[in-house]
Amino acid sequence: MSLYLYAILQAENLDLIQNLDLQGMNAQSVQFHALPPFAIAYSEAQQERYLASRANLITHETVLESLMKVIDPHQAVPLPLQFGLVVENWEDVQRDLLIPYETKLKELIHNLIGKREVSVKLFWNQTEELNLAVAENAGLRQRREALVGKVLSMDEAIAIGQELESAIEERQQVIITAFLNTLKPLSHEYAEGELLTESMIYNGSFLIDWDKEPEFAAAVEALDRQFENRLRIRYNDFTAPYNFVKVDRD
Repeated sequence: MSLYLYAILQAENLDLIQNLDLQGMNAQSVQFHALPPFAIAYSEAQQERYLASRANLITHETVLESLMKVIDPHQAVPLPLQFGLVVENWEDVQRDLLIPYETKLKELIHNLIGKREVSVKLFWNQTEELNLAVAENAGLRQRREALVGKVLSMDEAIAIGQELESAIEERQQVIITAFLNTLKPLSHEYAEGELLTESMIYNGSFLIDWDKEPEFAAAVEALDRQFENRLRIRYNDFTAPYNFVKVDRD
């Protein structure tokens, strides 16, 4: 029997979750296996590999969020495992993960107790921002207007293109700097993610005190008002702390 793994927990938390009725991948019951000082949330795997489909990713995340909801965040925390992790037996888990990284795993749990990961993704309309940049920059506006209806040489086209690109990048950096200057002081750690779409200009995660989320959310709302609703902000205040659970392999 293969095992699909979701999270590492402290063994002493098992009494809080043993009766949790939760379905995981392939609608299999989520179970818990003690490997002191840890315990593993798992279900019986029905496949050798799991595609990162939307349904599968949501199922994996739902299991993690359900565990986070029933465990007191000020006493313990489930360490999320990567999506699609299938093992053959518990001996493999002990040998490859729990024994060699026991100290690091304990440090991670200690670091995350009483904290939560929140994420902020920023989107904008680049065409609208470009028009605003031109409208607010008299010199750039004059140079652009002077080229209207003119057949541009290669050098002229490159020059105006670079100037417009620079103006856009400057506006983007102003926004990002404002968000970081406001939000980083409210967090313990910060991680920047990849830009996932052309309209996304920023993707960041923050590790904050669990009870200070309302203060953090209010700061995000104030920043939205500061930029006069030019941005679309996707704020997630409850997610498994993937960005702050890193085990470096020696």
